[in-house]
Amino acid sequence: MKRFGPQLLFSLLLLIATITLACGSSSHLLQSVNVSPATADAKDFPKGLVQFTATGLYNSSPTRVTPLKANWGVCVISAGSEQPSNAVTVSSNGLAQCVSGAPGTYVVFAWSTNPTKGAVCNVVEACSGGCGSINGTAQLTCP
Repeated sequence: MKRFGPQLLFSLLLLIATITLACGSSSHLLQSVNVSPATADAKDFPKGLVQFTATGLYNSSPTRVTPLKANWGVCVISAGSEQPSNAVTVSSNGLAQCVSGAPGTYVVFAWSTNPTKGAVCNVVEACSGGCGSINGTAQLTCP
């Protein structure tokens, strides 16, 4: 009678490796976020309401998700750094509106927390590029 021990062990190891690789390759991680339109002037939109849309780009299918459920915020560039701003309001679905009396150009952020870093992010940290978030930006000009 033949011994099947080495062949059986090899087959079992091959099966385990295949299952492990298949599980690892199916991870669905966010790679980047794009915001559109990339630039907008509120005076060109009805009632000054600008709809921004975030698109998530992932490492596996589906590779594009639009609209991406994201967090939204607004920053202003001042003295070489970005700071949160209340001059523009942005709803949870990306609808932005300038607050009267605050002309200027603002950075609209859409961000999602990077699950590999496990950090929770807020607009202050997103403006400074911290907290392990993956974000996309657009510019909004307020009249």
